[in-house]
Amino acid sequence: MDAPRPPLSIALAQPDLRPGDVAGNAAAHAAAIRAADARVVVFPELSLSSYAMAAPTVDLTDPALAEITAACADTGSIALAGAPLLEDGREHIATVRFDADGPVPVYRKMFPGGDEPERFAAGPGPAVLEVDGWRLGLAVCRDCKLDAHIEATAALGIDAYVGGNLHDPEGAAVRDARMPKLAAEYGVWVALSCFAGPGSDYPVASGGSAVWAPDGSLVAQADDEPGRIVRAELR
Repeated sequence: MDAPRPPLSIALAQPDLRPGDVAGNAAAHAAAIRAADARVVVFPELSLSSYAMAAPTVDLTDPALAEITAACADTGSIALAGAPLLEDGREHIATVRFDADGPVPVYRKMFPGGDEPERFAAGPGPAVLEVDGWRLGLAVCRDCKLDAHIEATAALGIDAYVGGNLHDPEGAAVRDARMPKLAAEYGVWVALSCFAGPGSDYPVASGGSAVWAPDGSLVAQADDEPGRIVRAELR
């Protein structure tokens, strides 16, 4: 008989970020990872550059990112950060996995919105990251609004739907109404890390990073202040 799967601790961080300041943002990521006490630590959309359309792409060989790798090595955490990446001549809004071995892109946003398509290409398809026997379906912001995305991601077999997002207050209200319904409909955990405070192209970023259980109940949610971290155990 297979051993029971252990719980998975997950933390959602909404650090204080600045446009294009990769070194400063990396330091904020590392501090959040060390404070989170979680196996998986999730960050908002484009967190390494901040959400700023004018910010350059992030070079994953940048020495500044070593601080994040070191934090993961010291804590045993896996971090999911956001970054604009240039790959094969195309720019993507990407999710980057950090662990003790360094950064690896694991997902590209499938459904860029607003002004994003003027710069960023759509990602090729859904993705799942497996951590300690848990299958985490990956999303970035607008992906979470579209049924086509969760349908395609859930079809891969997932235990949780995990995203890095940014919302204004109106978008946050839509998020808080939609996510519990998705959790209950698909019977999965939903965990979204959301940008908070200044430092992006949005005058107001809502924060409100949250975890919903498979029955749709809210497990934990941050307020709108930068620097918050919320944590939950997936069972």
